[in-house]
This record gives sequence, structure tokens and C-alpha cells, in this order.
Amino acid sequence: MQGVKRRTRRWITLVVMAVATMAAGLGVLAPSVAYAAEGCKVEYKVASQWPGGFTGNVDITNLGTPINKWDLVWTFPNGQRITQIWSATATNSGDTYTAKNVDYNAKIATNGSVSFGFNGSWTTTNGIPAQFKLNGVVCDGSVGQPTTSPTTEPTTTPPPGGATAMETVAAMEPGWNLGNTLDAVGADETAWGNPRVTQALIDNIAAQGYNSIRIPVTWDNHQSKTAPYAVEDAYLDRVEEVVGYALNADLHVLINIHHDSWIWMADMNTNRTVVEARYEAIWTEVATRFRDAPPEVLFESVNEPQFNNVDDPTAEGLLNDLNVSFHEIVRGTGGGNATRVLVLPTLHTNAGQAHLDALSATIASLDDENIAATIHYYGFWPFSVNVAGYTKFNAEVQADLEGYFDRAHAEFVANGIPVIVGEWGLLGFDAHTGTVEQGEKLKFFEYLQYYAAQKDLTLQLWDNGQHFNRTTFQWRDPELYSMMKAGWTSRSGTASSDQVFVAKSGTVSDVSLTLNPNGTTFQALRLGSTNLVQGTDYTISGNTLTIKASRLTALLGDRVYGVKANLHAVFSQGAPWRISVISYDQPTMSAATGATGSFAIPTQFNGDQLATMEAKYADGTAAGPHNWTSYKEFARAFSPDYTAGTISLPQAFWTDVNDGQKVTLTFHFWSGKTVTYYVTESGGNVTGSLT
Repeated sequence: MQGVKRRTRRWITLVVMAVATMAAGLGVLAPSVAYAAEGCKVEYKVASQWPGGFTGNVDITNLGTPINKWDLVWTFPNGQRITQIWSATATNSGDTYTAKNVDYNAKIATNGSVSFGFNGSWTTTNGIPAQFKLNGVVCDGSVGQPTTSPTTEPTTTPPPGGATAMETVAAMEPGWNLGNTLDAVGADETAWGNPRVTQALIDNIAAQGYNSIRIPVTWDNHQSKTAPYAVEDAYLDRVEEVVGYALNADLHVLINIHHDSWIWMADMNTNRTVVEARYEAIWTEVATRFRDAPPEVLFESVNEPQFNNVDDPTAEGLLNDLNVSFHEIVRGTGGGNATRVLVLPTLHTNAGQAHLDALSATIASLDDENIAATIHYYGFWPFSVNVAGYTKFNAEVQADLEGYFDRAHAEFVANGIPVIVGEWGLLGFDAHTGTVEQGEKLKFFEYLQYYAAQKDLTLQLWDNGQHFNRTTFQWRDPELYSMMKAGWTSRSGTASSDQVFVAKSGTVSDVSLTLNPNGTTFQALRLGSTNLVQGTDYTISGNTLTIKASRLTALLGDRVYGVKANLHAVFSQGAPWRISVISYDQPTMSAATGATGSFAIPTQFNGDQLATMEAKYADGTAAGPHNWTSYKEFARAFSPDYTAGTISLPQAFWTDVNDGQKVTLTFHFWSGKTVTYYVTESGGNVTGSLT
């Protein structure tokens, strides 16, 4: 796939004969075809197409009397399915789809137009719908020759780049971040441990199925600290080179001002003259350098804006001033920048209602149709870092996600302003990608992608090197990638757990799990490539999957501790759900001594896995960091090492423990087992015991 354009973004109207010829000759869908009829005209376009997926755009022109609301009906000829839609809602009965208006585009004046877009899936052929009906009227006349000819141009006209802001942002889904590289706080892009960017890396990212790349850029170390605050030409050259790599790979590109937001911009309230001058100098040089770049290049004013020692209303005002200045500078350079999509963040890129309202006011004041908003989302905080006992993707975690995306949709998307979730993932990944248990992590990723699609939000995965290996071009967690990839076109089924623990010395019994089909249908339970036998190896009752004791016994074999087999629940679509069959016994621990900087508890995990740890003083109050909860933060206050057979309690834990006071630790394991252990720290030395 390296060096090969995977998708083609063309916006050309072709006559039906030309379309038919191309489709017959190539076996693929031509980019565009127009239909017209007395009363209405519909233009159906394919903005981009890749193996298994495509982006479509539909323009509706009303040639009759004004319409106050509308629905458009068509039938896909080859089993295509819509997986995400924007500027409309869609329902289907088999191959027949009905798209209905949303609030902001319900009315279509005579000779007026509206449009909507969607991402879809296809298999062997991506044929053209033969007919469209607008409010029951067949749009089947000749192009440009309706009974009543339009007297004006459509009211919605794409900018010169060929796509509206909403269409541009939708075409960026899914997206990926080149994190910890050009945003490295150091002299070189390798300062944070990642290799230099190459065309091969970007080609491999495109080959994974990504349609856009966010390239965070930190300018501080490459900008003069005195007026006129010039940016090094060599650094601009390098940024331009990397942007070129992305364009060569047919990716949309988003570049920004990144860690400067906290390095020097955060002092704007007390150092306004310098901050504004530096900010304006960067954007003047960047906008000038990329003035003639194609519209697939987008600018983001600043990453995660924050301001020191000010209240939120003051901070919102400072951000407004920066966003307005950014808009004025970029638009003032002309060329492609006159209509380039510009991306503006909320304060902290947070979707709190006050932050959304403030950005809405800024966008309204700019009166510019080529603006997008951006937020970031790393999950419900206690779950995302595994603290306070939030070990599972439960209803509270899900509700936080839904509320966050609901607010962004209602504030922006419902009013015609696209939204980019410029960074998303889990905060715990900053410490360790295993901070959140694998199955619970997969549920979070599956649902987040689904719900973002429901709210027409474009996602750009944050990856500082912990996901895609930039040397081997392989995913460090292939299972997570499979779940994400499936989520681009469909939902995936999950289950109440991805682990079945069977005590090594106990009697083997049937084990049941609750399936979460998520709109799919359970099809099989598979071991490797072999389907197990329903009724003999397992049973299904409603959404309850029961694995029979006889099959578990065979899978457990010698019953040595650890994962003995991986089964997969296969659903009608999406990624299969792994179920690990694990032989285990009660974990045990041993007494130990050591310094606070290196203390570790010798642990025999015996096949089990640690979920969380509680820490309490004798009076029952919480000990250690986050003293509002007894459940400590995974990979920060404690860390299991299954290979070494230890659980370490780092200095960060002891810093917040009272000297000389005995602390009761309760370790909770995923099997349901617990172990109680006692530690006392005195003068930097720790004693640990079972009593």
C-alpha cells in the first residue's frame, strides 16, 4: 500500500451513460451522478472510496414550492449500508433507506438546496441508486431540464475546495495522532522516544484505514524568544515535509500549536504582549507557508488551551481573543486560506456546557461557514485511570461518555458546525496500557466509536507510540486495533467478561457469561478456526452463554496456572469477542522489607490478575494518595509485575502515607479473590507482613 492513493476525492458531475460505462468497465462506482425531475433534483456523489467503505454525499434541490421538512427515499442496489450520517438522520428496511432532515436544514426554499453526507460499507460492487423520492415525488427528470427551471443557484454552495466544512470533517473519520514527535519538548522530534517521521510510517498509517492525521507541533524551541519571534526556516521546512508525506498518502491533515499552550501561552494574562506577539508570529508564518496547500490541510488554533491563575470567565475571554486573532491572520493571507477549514478548541478542549457556550459565541461572531470545533475525551476519569474502584465499563462510565458527546452534538453539530474529537483514548495509557483491564477497555473503545458516530463526531485517536509501533509498523495490541477497525463500519458484540477463571484444584462446573450483542446476532463459539458444538460444548439461552464443564475440562488440560485457551464468541458483524479460560488458585504474598523508593511485595499470582488495591488506616480512613477513596490508582500507587512475581508500591504511594502508621492493604483480583496485607513506613523504610 505504500505510495498508493487508496481513495479519490473528486466532485465531478457525470452523465448517466458515462457512469454506466465506467462501472461496467471497472466494477467500481463512479464518483458522481445527477438526477432531476419536476419538483426536485438529487445529486448523489461518492467523495471517496476504499476497500469495504466509502463516503457519500447527497445534494437535494427543491424545484417546486417551499418545503418545511423533508425525507428522501432510495434503495441501494448492492446491499450497501450506511454506518454514519451527518446533516440528516437515516433509517432503513433492508436495502431501502429513508433520510430525514435535522432541525437546521428542514426548510428548502424554491430553487434552494440542502445536502447531507454519510459513510457507508460495500462488498463486491458499489452501484448507484436508481431512483430517489423527495417527500414522495420521484426525482427522475433530465439534468438541468426540469419542468420549471431553477432561477437561482442552490443556496448551499460548496467552497472552492469542493466540500463543506461538515463534509470535510466527516471525510477525516477515522483519524490518528502523530503524538510525541513534532510536539516533542526538545531540540529534536526523537526527544520523547519516537523515531523520525518517514513517508513509510505515514503510508503504513494510511494502510491501516485512517483517513486523517493530526500532527501536533510544538514551536517553542524553534522560535526566537525576542521580536519578531521568527520560526526557524528549517523547522517549518520539516513540518511542511511531514505534511507532504500525509498528503502523498491521501490523508487529511490537521496541524496546530501544541504544547506551547502550557509552556508560554498559559501566562497570557500577565504577559499578554509577548504571548500575543509570539502566537501571531507563528500563525503568520504557518499560514503563509501553507497558503497554497490543498483544502485537505486544516489548521487548529491551539491545543488544550489553559491559562495560569485566572478564573474560567477570564480564561474564556483570553481564548476568544486568540481564536479571533488566529482566524483574522489565516483568512488575511488569502489563497487557499480564504476558505480553509479552521478548527477552534473549547477551553481545555473540554465539553463542559460553559466551555461549549463560550466557543459557540466566538464562532457566531466570526460568521464563517468553514469553521469546526474541537474537544478531547479520555473517558470518565476514575475509570480511565482505574481509581476509586471503577474497574469496569459500567452504566456510570457510559453515561459520562454519552453526556459529553450529547452536549457537543447539541451545541455544534445540530447547528451545522462539525466537531473533531482531536484526541481520545484512556488517561491510564500514560502510565500503562494495562491500567484498564483488557475486556473493559475493549468495551469502552467499542461503545465510544459507536456513540461518536451516532452524534456525527469525527475521532482522532491519540497515539504517542503506545499503540502503533513506528519501527515495525505493527499494532502493539492487535485485539484493540481489530475492535477499533470494526467500529468504523459496524458495532461489535461483547460480553460481561473476557475471562473465565477455573480453580486449579476445584471441581469444574458450567460457567455462564452474559452476551451484549449490541445489535448483532450471536453465531458461534469458536476455538481457533473450529466452531464448537452448541448443545454439547455450550448452550445459548437468550443472551446467556454457558460453557459446559466437559468442554472446560478439555480446555484446561494439565491445569497449570495461566490462560489455557482462548475461545471467541462470533457475532453477525464486528470483531469477535475473546474469552480466556484461566486456571488459577488463591494468590499468596510474603513478608518483605525495603525502602520507599523500591518496596515490592513478593506475590504468587497463581494465574490470577490484579484488579485494584485498597489502602486504609486502622480507623478505616483512606491511606495514601487520593485520600477521598480507599481504592488507589492502578499503575501509579501500585503496579503488578506478573513475570517478576511482585506488586510494587512506588514512592508516589508513600509520599501520602503517615509515618509510623500501619496501613491495611486489600488486593482485589479479577477471579473475585482478595488478599489482605499490612505495611508500615518509618523514616523511609517499609515493613510488610501478613499480620
